[in-house]
Amino acid sequence: MIVPLPYLLSKAQEGGYALGYFEAWDSYSLEAVIEAAEAENAPVIVGFGCMMVSETWLDMGGIEILGNIGLTFAERTRLPVALLLNEAHTYQQCITGMQAGFNAVMLDTSIWQVEPAIEQICELVSVAHAQYIAVEAELGHLPDATEQGIDASVASLTDPEEAASFVARTGIDCLAVSIGNVHLLTHSLAHVDLTRLAAIHDHTSVPLVIHGGTGFPPEAIPTAIRYGAAKFNVGTSLKQAFFAGIRESVLSVDSSANVHDIVGSHREKDFQLAGKRSMQAKVQAFLQLYGSSRRARDM
Repeated sequence: MIVPLPYLLSKAQEGGYALGYFEAWDSYSLEAVIEAAEAENAPVIVGFGCMMVSETWLDMGGIEILGNIGLTFAERTRLPVALLLNEAHTYQQCITGMQAGFNAVMLDTSIWQVEPAIEQICELVSVAHAQYIAVEAELGHLPDATEQGIDASVASLTDPEEAASFVARTGIDCLAVSIGNVHLLTHSLAHVDLTRLAAIHDHTSVPLVIHGGTGFPPEAIPTAIRYGAAKFNVGTSLKQAFFAGIRESVLSVDSSANVHDIVGSHREKDFQLAGKRSMQAKVQAFLQLYGSSRRARDM
């Protein structure tokens, strides 16, 4: 069942755990998230991200397609879930997402100048809140991990005092922060500044969000939750797990296999089911790390 994102975040803060937003890209990956959450009896944020997806495809009906998939799965599960369109490239994509059924949106303004970002987010909040749709925003900019290392050329950390002003002026529902966390980090762990996170928490009144969950150090998660982190975003490691499952399945198939069994059948031999199972296990492990397992019983 779909519930407001602020409700899920407030329950997480009250209970001393965090929610996972596990980014999907199609029906198989979304099933993996939903079934992992059901296995753990955990509230969860489901949805799709725009960062790694063609803007052309998104603007030619892709957002509507994703919204329909997300609504179908979110409405049929017994768990409390929110449906997020994450890191939209443009304001119009957020509007399209709201029309497509997402009950939470995020416009990626992380590399914008602060004043234009505040102006655009204020407009988005006004439109979204009138429809009981939540808005996440980001202040600061995460570096990206590349084959050559971490590209910090445009990275910027979140300033606690600036965060206080940003939240107050925009009226957002949750704030994504940059405290040393890194996008796309897979071969090491980020060096996060929990003191900075604590200061941001002291200066702001909204739940805080950690992007770059794949490379966030597990041992820092409990402290991050105490310092206001109520939502962790995970994407890269899920695609890695999904691909690993697919690769193993495909390599085991010989030339005599029935193509209708192994492609799109949703039966045991479907190679995408192997990816789904691998991803589901990864999601369950994160749900346990965030302390959200079995928390759906409290809602």
